[in-house]
Amino acid sequence: MTMSIRNQLPGTVTAIQSGEAMATVRIRLTGGRHLTAAITLDAVKDLGLSEGSRVRALVKSTEVSLATEPLEHVSIRNQLPGTVSDVSCGAAMATVKVTVDGGELTSAITQESAQDLGLKAGDPVVALIKSTEVSLATD
Repeated sequence: MTMSIRNQLPGTVTAIQSGEAMATVRIRLTGGRHLTAAITLDAVKDLGLSEGSRVRALVKSTEVSLATEPLEHVSIRNQLPGTVSDVSCGAAMATVKVTVDGGELTSAITQESAQDLGLKAGDPVVALIKSTEVSLATD
């Protein structure tokens, strides 16, 4: 299957916490970091997820925010440290590629935000991803 979602990080399910309609799925990414996805119980069942399941975490580039340092006291569960590998600015938007343990993420942010952060190749950043914006796929 071919998809338009650029960010696809492979990993292994390490825990599933079920609620009434939703579940949080903790994934150990190939590089060793952890990521949390909040998906429906139906999705957990349809994908046949259990501890040890191999998955790909999928995140649209517009759902990856960037910070120049880790944030405290914030509800965003997923904070992946990385290094900017490329910044491409257009008139309104910027595409920032970030190398993280286990892969690469692309973040689509406003050109103004990229300028305000002063992003350039080699800079350390933290990719911020809400757990509700992480989709999962099985191979």
